[in-house]
Amino acid sequence: MLERRRFLPLLALAPAALFGRRAAAADPAGFVREVGDQLVAVINSSDSMASKRGQLQKIIDRNVDVDGIARFCLGRFWRTATPQQQQDYLALFHQVMVNSIAGHLGEYKGVRYTLGRVAPHDDTVWVDTTIKRPNNPDADVQWVIANANGGQKIEDLVVEGTSLRLTQRSDYASYLQHNGENVQSLIGAMQRMLARQSQG
Repeated sequence: MLERRRFLPLLALAPAALFGRRAAAADPAGFVREVGDQLVAVINSSDSMASKRGQLQKIIDRNVDVDGIARFCLGRFWRTATPQQQQDYLALFHQVMVNSIAGHLGEYKGVRYTLGRVAPHDDTVWVDTTIKRPNNPDADVQWVIANANGGQKIEDLVVEGTSLRLTQRSDYASYLQHNGENVQSLIGAMQRMLARQSQG
């Protein structure tokens, strides 16, 4: 179940609405263009996979509200987790996000994108893009941008009408409901998944 979803398809970066925030006001289209250009440069470069993974990590850390997304995806179980479990889960979630992107880099070689409409949406701003890959149909992606930690951050992506963080939250909730609502069990599953990925 945990491996079924690609949490953040490439260029659909991915990542909990923090209520009361004002919508991002400082040129969200420019922000998306900057992040998109950085991603395209990494994807289409001839660098080694290890180098690309390191570059992706930096892009994600700078531009994605990873901790906010992680808390949102755990839902009500965040409140029942111990402080140690919360810390362990957040650390693992960061690794899962990077691996989810890095594991599919080859599928996006030659990727391009175009920017579309920018529109306020509740306390966020949505930036429409069209993702273009060789030999694949175009994909419509909305980047959900919000103010977090003093700057603009990617909070979610809506790919062909499907919210990636809502999908991940549903997967985690389903796993927990089938495993005694035990957060430690989820943490163990994430650790095993990452271990398998590192071996193969």
